Amino acid sequence: MQLGVIGLGRMGQIVANRSMDAGHDVVAFDLSADAVAEAAAAGAEPAESIDDLCDRLGDDKRIWLMVPAGEAVDATLDDLDPHIDSGDIVVDGGNSHFERSVDRAAACSAAYLDCGTSGGPASAEEGFSLMIGGPEWAYKEFVPVFDAVATGPDGHDRMGPRGAGHYVKMVHNGVEYALMQAYGEGFELLADGRYDLDLESVARTWNNGAVIRSWLLELCEEAFEMEGNDLGTVADRIEGGSTGTWTVQEALAQEVPVPLIYQALAERFDSRNDGRFSRRLANRLRYGFGRHEVPRTDN
Repeated sequence: MQLGVIGLGRMGQIVANRSMDAGHDVVAFDLSADAVAEAAAAGAEPAESIDDLCDRLGDDKRIWLMVPAGEAVDATLDDLDPHIDSGDIVVDGGNSHFERSVDRAAACSAAYLDCGTSGGPASAEEGFSLMIGGPEWAYKEFVPVFDAVATGPDGHDRMGPRGAGHYVKMVHNGVEYALMQAYGEGFELLADGRYDLDLESVARTWNNGAVIRSWLLELCEEAFEMEGNDLGTVADRIEGGSTGTWTVQEALAQEVPVPLIYQALAERFDSRNDGRFSRRLANRLRYGFGRHEVPRTDN
Protein backbone atom coordinates (compact mmCIF):
# COMPACT_ATOMS: atom_id res chain seq x y z
CA MET A 1 0.00 0.00 0.00
CA GLN A 2 1.07 3.59 -0.59
CA LEU A 3 0.70 5.45 2.70
CA GLY A 4 0.96 9.13 3.47
CA VAL A 5 2.24 9.88 7.00
CA ILE A 6 1.75 13.40 8.34
CA GLY A 7 3.52 14.12 11.64
CA LEU A 8 6.98 12.62 12.12
CA GLY A 9 7.63 12.94 15.82
CA ARG A 10 8.68 9.91 17.85
CA MET A 11 5.45 8.04 17.18
CA GLY A 12 5.04 9.16 13.57
CA GLN A 13 8.54 7.99 12.67
CA ILE A 14 7.70 4.58 14.12
CA VAL A 15 4.50 4.39 12.04
CA ALA A 16 6.50 5.25 8.92
CA ASN A 17 9.38 2.89 9.70
CA ARG A 18 7.25 -0.12 10.61
CA SER A 19 5.11 0.41 7.51
CA MET A 20 8.18 0.53 5.28
CA ASP A 21 9.67 -2.52 6.99
CA ALA A 22 6.51 -4.41 5.99
CA GLY A 23 6.92 -3.37 2.34
CA HIS A 24 4.57 -0.41 2.17
CA ASP A 25 5.55 2.75 0.31
CA VAL A 26 5.51 5.83 2.55
CA VAL A 27 5.22 9.48 1.57
CA ALA A 28 6.18 11.56 4.59
CA PHE A 29 5.59 15.16 5.68
CA ASP A 30 6.26 17.16 8.82
CA LEU A 31 6.64 20.85 9.59
CA SER A 32 10.19 19.98 10.66
CA ALA A 33 12.55 19.60 7.71
CA ASP A 34 14.88 17.55 9.90
CA ALA A 35 12.09 15.07 10.67
CA VAL A 36 11.31 14.72 6.96
CA ALA A 37 14.99 14.18 6.24
CA GLU A 38 15.13 11.45 8.89
CA ALA A 39 12.16 9.68 7.33
CA ALA A 40 13.69 10.04 3.87
CA ALA A 41 16.95 8.53 5.11
CA ALA A 42 14.94 5.52 6.27
CA GLY A 43 13.42 5.11 2.80
CA ALA A 44 10.33 7.33 2.74
CA GLU A 45 9.49 9.63 -0.16
CA PRO A 46 9.76 13.18 1.26
CA ALA A 47 7.01 15.74 0.71
CA GLU A 48 7.44 19.49 1.02
CA SER A 49 3.87 20.24 2.10
CA ILE A 50 0.49 18.61 2.58
CA ASP A 51 -0.43 19.65 -0.95
CA ASP A 52 2.74 17.99 -2.21
CA LEU A 53 2.05 14.84 -0.20
CA CYS A 54 -1.45 14.55 -1.67
CA ASP A 55 -0.08 15.08 -5.18
CA ARG A 56 2.34 12.21 -4.65
CA LEU A 57 -0.40 9.82 -3.45
CA GLY A 58 -2.61 7.91 -5.85
CA ASP A 59 -6.31 8.34 -6.48
CA ASP A 60 -7.25 6.27 -3.42
CA LYS A 61 -5.42 8.18 -0.72
CA ARG A 62 -4.48 6.42 2.51
CA ILE A 63 -3.23 8.94 5.08
CA TRP A 64 -2.12 8.51 8.69
CA LEU A 65 -2.05 11.59 10.94
CA MET A 66 0.25 11.51 13.94
CA VAL A 67 0.09 15.15 14.99
CA PRO A 68 -0.60 16.61 18.46
CA ALA A 69 -4.23 16.45 19.57
CA GLY A 70 -6.26 19.63 19.31
CA GLU A 71 -5.80 22.49 16.89
CA ALA A 72 -3.05 20.73 14.95
CA VAL A 73 -5.45 17.95 13.93
CA ASP A 74 -8.10 20.43 12.78
CA ALA A 75 -5.56 22.52 10.85
CA THR A 76 -4.22 19.40 9.11
CA LEU A 77 -7.71 18.24 8.19
CA ASP A 78 -8.50 21.68 6.78
CA ASP A 79 -5.37 21.47 4.60
CA LEU A 80 -6.30 17.95 3.46
CA ASP A 81 -9.94 18.70 2.69
CA PRO A 82 -9.50 20.00 -0.89
CA HIS A 83 -7.58 16.85 -1.81
CA ILE A 84 -9.72 14.04 -0.35
CA ASP A 85 -13.10 12.47 -1.06
CA SER A 86 -15.32 9.61 0.12
CA GLY A 87 -13.03 6.96 -1.39
CA ASP A 88 -10.06 8.08 0.66
CA ILE A 89 -9.19 7.15 4.24
CA VAL A 90 -7.68 9.29 7.02
CA VAL A 91 -6.42 7.73 10.26
CA ASP A 92 -6.08 9.96 13.32
CA GLY A 93 -3.53 8.23 15.53
CA GLY A 94 -3.35 10.87 18.28
CA ASN A 95 -5.08 10.98 21.66
CA SER A 96 -8.08 13.12 20.74
CA HIS A 97 -11.23 13.28 22.85
CA PHE A 98 -13.70 10.79 21.39
CA GLU A 99 -16.43 13.40 20.95
CA ARG A 100 -14.07 15.56 18.87
CA SER A 101 -13.34 12.49 16.77
CA VAL A 102 -17.06 11.99 16.18
CA ASP A 103 -17.34 15.60 15.03
CA ARG A 104 -14.27 15.37 12.82
CA ALA A 105 -15.50 12.17 11.23
CA ALA A 106 -18.81 13.81 10.39
CA ALA A 107 -17.07 16.80 8.81
CA CYS A 108 -14.28 14.94 7.00
CA SER A 109 -14.68 14.39 3.27
CA ALA A 110 -12.86 11.04 3.54
CA ALA A 111 -13.59 7.99 5.67
CA TYR A 112 -12.23 8.83 9.12
CA LEU A 113 -10.71 6.26 11.48
CA ASP A 114 -9.96 7.32 15.05
CA CYS A 115 -7.05 5.19 16.19
CA GLY A 116 -6.12 4.99 19.86
CA THR A 117 -2.45 4.07 20.04
CA SER A 118 -0.79 2.44 23.04
CA GLY A 119 2.77 1.34 23.60
CA GLY A 120 4.71 4.57 23.20
CA PRO A 121 8.19 4.92 21.70
CA ALA A 122 9.37 1.94 23.73
CA SER A 123 7.24 -0.29 21.45
CA ALA A 124 9.15 0.61 18.29
CA GLU A 125 10.43 -2.96 18.00
CA GLU A 126 7.39 -4.93 19.19
CA GLY A 127 4.66 -2.75 17.69
CA PHE A 128 1.71 -0.86 19.11
CA SER A 129 -1.72 -1.77 20.37
CA LEU A 130 -4.26 -0.03 18.13
CA MET A 131 -7.90 0.61 19.05
CA ILE A 132 -9.82 1.79 15.99
CA GLY A 133 -13.23 3.33 15.41
CA GLY A 134 -14.95 4.18 12.14
CA PRO A 135 -16.39 2.59 9.00
CA GLU A 136 -15.80 -1.15 8.75
CA TRP A 137 -14.81 -1.01 5.07
CA ALA A 138 -12.12 1.58 5.80
CA TYR A 139 -10.77 -0.48 8.70
CA LYS A 140 -10.58 -3.60 6.52
CA GLU A 141 -8.83 -1.63 3.77
CA PHE A 142 -6.21 -0.46 6.24
CA VAL A 143 -5.60 -3.87 7.86
CA PRO A 144 -2.27 -4.50 6.06
CA VAL A 145 -0.86 -1.28 7.51
CA PHE A 146 -2.41 -1.90 10.94
CA ASP A 147 -0.79 -5.36 10.93
CA ALA A 148 2.56 -3.68 10.26
CA VAL A 149 2.29 -0.89 12.83
CA ALA A 150 0.72 -3.02 15.58
CA THR A 151 2.22 -6.14 17.13
CA GLY A 152 0.48 -8.07 14.35
CA PRO A 153 -3.12 -9.11 13.61
CA ASP A 154 -3.89 -9.55 17.33
CA GLY A 155 -2.55 -6.07 18.13
CA HIS A 156 -5.43 -4.14 16.59
CA ASP A 157 -9.18 -4.32 16.10
CA ARG A 158 -12.15 -2.21 15.14
CA MET A 159 -13.83 -1.23 18.40
CA GLY A 160 -17.00 0.13 16.78
CA PRO A 161 -18.29 3.20 14.91
CA ARG A 162 -16.61 6.59 14.83
CA GLY A 163 -15.29 7.70 18.18
CA ALA A 164 -15.08 4.17 19.61
CA GLY A 165 -11.32 3.86 19.09
CA HIS A 166 -10.45 6.99 21.02
CA TYR A 167 -13.10 6.13 23.62
CA VAL A 168 -11.46 2.78 24.36
CA LYS A 169 -8.02 4.44 24.47
CA MET A 170 -9.34 7.05 26.90
CA VAL A 171 -10.49 4.33 29.32
CA HIS A 172 -7.22 2.45 28.72
CA ASN A 173 -5.33 5.49 29.99
CA GLY A 174 -7.54 5.71 33.06
CA VAL A 175 -6.71 2.09 33.85
CA GLU A 176 -3.03 2.91 33.28
CA TYR A 177 -3.26 5.67 35.89
CA ALA A 178 -4.69 3.25 38.45
CA LEU A 179 -2.11 0.54 37.74
CA MET A 180 0.78 3.00 38.10
CA GLN A 181 -0.70 4.22 41.38
CA ALA A 182 -1.03 0.67 42.71
CA TYR A 183 2.58 -0.21 41.89
CA GLY A 184 3.74 3.10 43.35
CA GLU A 185 1.92 2.56 46.64
CA GLY A 186 3.15 -1.02 46.95
CA PHE A 187 6.77 -0.06 46.42
CA GLU A 188 6.39 2.90 48.76
CA LEU A 189 5.34 0.52 51.53
CA LEU A 190 8.29 -1.74 50.72
CA ALA A 191 10.68 1.24 50.69
CA ASP A 192 9.46 2.55 54.07
CA GLY A 193 8.59 -0.81 55.63
CA ARG A 194 10.21 -3.27 58.04
CA TYR A 195 13.01 -4.58 55.83
CA ASP A 196 15.94 -3.11 53.92
CA LEU A 197 14.90 -4.38 50.51
CA ASP A 198 16.45 -4.28 47.05
CA LEU A 199 13.44 -2.99 45.09
CA GLU A 200 14.96 -3.91 41.73
CA SER A 201 15.20 -7.51 42.97
CA VAL A 202 11.60 -7.40 44.20
CA ALA A 203 10.35 -6.15 40.83
CA ARG A 204 12.39 -8.76 38.93
CA THR A 205 11.11 -11.58 41.14
CA TRP A 206 7.50 -10.46 40.83
CA ASN A 207 7.89 -10.31 37.06
CA ASN A 208 8.77 -14.00 36.89
CA GLY A 209 5.55 -15.90 37.48
CA ALA A 210 3.79 -13.61 39.96
CA VAL A 211 0.12 -12.73 39.49
CA ILE A 212 0.98 -9.01 39.17
CA ARG A 213 3.68 -9.37 36.50
CA SER A 214 3.34 -6.85 33.65
CA TRP A 215 5.25 -4.51 31.36
CA LEU A 216 4.73 -1.69 33.86
CA LEU A 217 6.37 -3.87 36.50
CA GLU A 218 9.29 -4.47 34.11
CA LEU A 219 9.56 -0.68 33.89
CA CYS A 220 9.64 -0.53 37.71
CA GLU A 221 12.61 -2.88 37.62
CA GLU A 222 14.27 -0.70 34.98
CA ALA A 223 13.62 2.43 37.04
CA PHE A 224 15.26 1.01 40.19
CA GLU A 225 18.18 -0.34 38.16
CA MET A 226 18.87 3.03 36.51
CA GLU A 227 17.89 5.45 39.28
CA GLY A 228 18.74 3.47 42.41
CA ASN A 229 16.68 2.04 45.23
CA ASP A 230 15.54 5.51 46.35
CA LEU A 231 14.90 6.75 42.77
CA GLY A 232 17.71 9.29 43.09
CA THR A 233 16.72 12.74 41.85
CA VAL A 234 13.39 11.70 40.29
CA ALA A 235 10.93 14.38 41.42
CA ASP A 236 7.54 13.80 43.01
CA ARG A 237 5.70 15.45 40.14
CA ILE A 238 3.66 13.53 37.59
CA GLU A 239 2.87 15.33 34.38
CA GLY A 240 0.29 14.08 31.92
CA GLY A 241 -2.34 14.81 29.35
CA SER A 242 -6.12 14.98 29.64
CA THR A 243 -7.17 11.36 29.09
CA GLY A 244 -7.42 10.51 32.80
CA THR A 245 -9.62 13.55 33.38
CA TRP A 246 -11.78 12.62 30.39
CA THR A 247 -12.19 9.09 31.79
CA VAL A 248 -13.41 10.37 35.15
CA GLN A 249 -15.73 12.88 33.47
CA GLU A 250 -17.23 10.11 31.32
CA ALA A 251 -17.65 7.88 34.37
CA LEU A 252 -19.57 10.66 36.11
CA ALA A 253 -21.73 11.18 33.02
CA GLN A 254 -22.53 7.46 32.84
CA GLU A 255 -22.82 7.14 36.65
CA VAL A 256 -20.22 4.37 36.71
CA PRO A 257 -18.03 4.30 39.85
CA VAL A 258 -14.28 4.40 39.11
CA PRO A 259 -12.79 5.14 42.56
CA LEU A 260 -9.32 3.77 41.81
CA ILE A 261 -8.97 5.75 38.59
CA TYR A 262 -10.29 8.87 40.28
CA GLN A 263 -7.88 8.51 43.19
CA ALA A 264 -4.95 8.01 40.82
CA LEU A 265 -5.95 11.17 38.96
CA ALA A 266 -6.25 13.07 42.25
CA GLU A 267 -2.79 11.84 43.31
CA ARG A 268 -1.38 13.08 40.01
CA PHE A 269 -2.87 16.54 40.57
CA ASP A 270 -1.68 16.58 44.18
CA SER A 271 1.85 15.65 43.07
CA ARG A 272 2.23 19.17 41.79
CA ASN A 273 2.10 20.35 45.41
CA ASP A 274 4.24 18.02 47.56
CA GLY A 275 6.32 14.82 47.54
CA ARG A 276 5.71 11.04 47.81
CA PHE A 277 7.68 7.97 46.72
CA SER A 278 4.70 6.44 44.90
CA ARG A 279 4.36 9.48 42.68
CA ARG A 280 8.10 9.61 42.08
CA LEU A 281 7.91 6.05 40.72
CA ALA A 282 4.91 6.95 38.54
CA ASN A 283 6.92 9.92 37.24
CA ARG A 284 9.75 7.57 36.21
CA LEU A 285 7.38 4.96 34.72
CA ARG A 286 6.06 7.56 32.28
CA TYR A 287 9.59 7.78 30.88
CA GLY A 288 9.72 3.99 30.61
CA PHE A 289 6.74 3.57 28.33
CA GLY A 290 6.46 6.96 26.65
CA ARG A 291 9.94 8.50 26.92
CA HIS A 292 8.31 11.50 28.56
CA GLU A 293 10.67 13.94 30.26
CA VAL A 294 11.37 13.09 33.91
CA PRO A 295 11.02 16.09 36.23
CA ARG A 296 13.85 15.97 38.75
CA THR A 297 14.83 17.63 41.99
CA ASP A 298 17.83 19.94 42.23
CA ASN A 299 19.81 17.71 44.61
